[in-house]
Amino acid sequence: MGRVDKDFEKGEADDSRDALQFDRDRCRSPAVPAPAVSVAAIGIICKAPEPGRSKTRLAAAIGEVAASELSACFLRDVAAAIEAVPETLGKRGYGVYAPAGAEHIMQQLLPAGFGMLLQAGDDLGHVLIGATRALLLAGHDCVLLVNGDSPTLPPRLLVQAIETLREPGDRMVLGPASDGGYYLIGLKHPHKHLFTQIEWGMKTVARSTCERAAEIGLATTLLPEWYDVDDVETLRWLQEELAGRATRFRAGGYAAASRAFLKSAPQINP
Repeated sequence: MGRVDKDFEKGEADDSRDALQFDRDRCRSPAVPAPAVSVAAIGIICKAPEPGRSKTRLAAAIGEVAASELSACFLRDVAAAIEAVPETLGKRGYGVYAPAGAEHIMQQLLPAGFGMLLQAGDDLGHVLIGATRALLLAGHDCVLLVNGDSPTLPPRLLVQAIETLREPGDRMVLGPASDGGYYLIGLKHPHKHLFTQIEWGMKTVARSTCERAAEIGLATTLLPEWYDVDDVETLRWLQEELAGRATRFRAGGYAAASRAFLKSAPQINP
């Protein structure tokens, strides 16, 4: 996150919890009391994949249809990484999606047990703080927000983030991305300061977020670096990783959906 907000379809320009709309059939209301057992919320920040509106930088190289289909594969693979987190740890996945009205698309892509949360806000900062507030109000003991463009995201990093957040004391967990943004942020409390005065889309996003945490005395744990697939270069990284030739990122998730799609579409060779 941080370098991908230009592809987001924004929700309503209001980051209050009243602007966050839960799917009534698949998501608990924020008014429901907290569960007896600790359950971490893991939300995928994503845009419903549609030709011409998804992965626009990739679309210029591989075509709008292929880019939207690949985006759908990424979402399936990130959801699979969330599903791979042991149930004994306590977790539930969510699609934090845009635009409004795309619920049917997201429900087809994500596992049946996932909740749906419409993005709220006029920029990525509003989306992130809004989702954090809403999911904590829903009774979760901690919240992880992850990028929907990291198909090989290792489940072990999600496990590490949850275990770290459950240590005593308030803290932030941050997963820095190769582009200077972050692929994961984990919190126990909705610290709005972490999302203000951030130049979204720049290479300084992760560093600036750590600086905001230091300003309010919030302990920070950094996860290993990972990458988002946003352009031709990072698509090549993904292809190399899936082929077992990666030198920078190794031991990632299997990414079954992306793997199958790329294998069936050999013409995608940016």
